[in-house]
Amino acid sequence: MPQDPTERRVVVTGVPRRTRRTFGYYRPRTEIDEQTTLGHAYVRSLMHSQLRSALVVFAVLVLLVGPLPLVFAAIPDGASLEWAVLGFCVYPPLVLLARWYVRRVERNEKDFVRLVEDRGVENEDRGVENEDR
Repeated sequence: MPQDPTERRVVVTGVPRRTRRTFGYYRPRTEIDEQTTLGHAYVRSLMHSQLRSALVVFAVLVLLVGPLPLVFAAIPDGASLEWAVLGFCVYPPLVLLARWYVRRVERNEKDFVRLVEDRGVENEDRGVENEDR
């Protein structure tokens, strides 16, 4: 059956889908798994932020607890006063310091995971807020 030259095929297409370009695109998780220089930089960045948080907590702890022997030496035989200082002046700041440290470290880890899983960039581009923030 010869086809009539006036009949043409119709091409049906859908809505264009948004695809990722593979050229120039990298996945941080792959960089970390393959232990490349960039992956090493990601892990090193996480370690530095965790170390920075720990050093801040240690410095505050030294400033808070370090002068206590001098304070206790200045108090003339006041054992009950020493316990009051330990219980009311030292313990609550230690608890607050521990809470701050845990929250800070967890936030560092969440930021790192969000970076590695590429969730932060995609969701911020779309204006979607993560539930875990």
